Amino acid sequence: MKTIFFKLLLILFILLAIILLYQPTKEKDSLYKGKENEDVYVSVKVGDNTQKILLDDYLLGVVAGEMPASFELEAIKAQVVASRTFVYSRLLSVDNTTNTQVYLDDEKMKVSWSDHYEEYKEKVQKAIVETKGEILTYQGKCISALFYSSSNGKSENVENYFKGSSQPYLVSVDSHWDQEYDPQFIRKVKYTKAQLNSLFGGSFQYRFLERYPSGRVKSILINQKQYSGRELREKLQLSSSDFEIVKEGNSYIFVTKGCGHGVGLSQYGAQGMAKEGYNYQAILKHYYQGVEISKNKE
Repeated sequence: MKTIFFKLLLILFILLAIILLYQPTKEKDSLYKGKENEDVYVSVKVGDNTQKILLDDYLLGVVAGEMPASFELEAIKAQVVASRTFVYSRLLSVDNTTNTQVYLDDEKMKVSWSDHYEEYKEKVQKAIVETKGEILTYQGKCISALFYSSSNGKSENVENYFKGSSQPYLVSVDSHWDQEYDPQFIRKVKYTKAQLNSLFGGSFQYRFLERYPSGRVKSILINQKQYSGRELREKLQLSSSDFEIVKEGNSYIFVTKGCGHGVGLSQYGAQGMAKEGYNYQAILKHYYQGVEISKNKE
């Protein structure tokens, strides 16, 4: 009798184990599951309206708006992780401008990617899936994953451009790849002397005062008023704050190196590293010093 009882108990145990192990799940399009298996949405402000967009769809649109999809897959993966981290650092609430991240919807992606639409969409989706749930952390906290197009050959300390506290993971590092891979590494903007006289309220005269170790302008004196490199870049809509001024007749040409603020991940630097065989983890850990690539906890 005991033997039959134990046999029945064993059979029940096996059946229970099978039921627990076999739990068919339905695959969803989103890469994240929130509490109680809810999808994670990003609040994206577009003009006066706020849209709720699935996180994976948002990342697809951000890469379309921020990085050439012709780039190497490992460079795109680096961008995806940086963008995912960035949106989490903003508590899943962003706008659709360069103040946060530029996002393209599907129709705009079709226009931007044209004949490569299907190819590029599949490629970026692959980068999103293969980095599923990954964000950048420093000492257990989500970082501010700033990025830009290309550097002047070095990235910049965050406090040198965005006035405020320094961050140990946003420091100047070598980025020599930019000069080789950015086809517009050198850019030029021309202003007539009359235009500059009007902009600066008097006969245009200048003197460079100081540069950061990265080569970017720290301060410049114009008509007896001191400006930071960032202030002059924004006032004259220059590509970067590493610039020289060349006089040409009655005009001045502002010659810049790189494109963007220079803090964090260089997209063309990432492309150069990927071309040389670095994977996305190595790229991210180069541009964000001392970080860990962590799985997002939802």
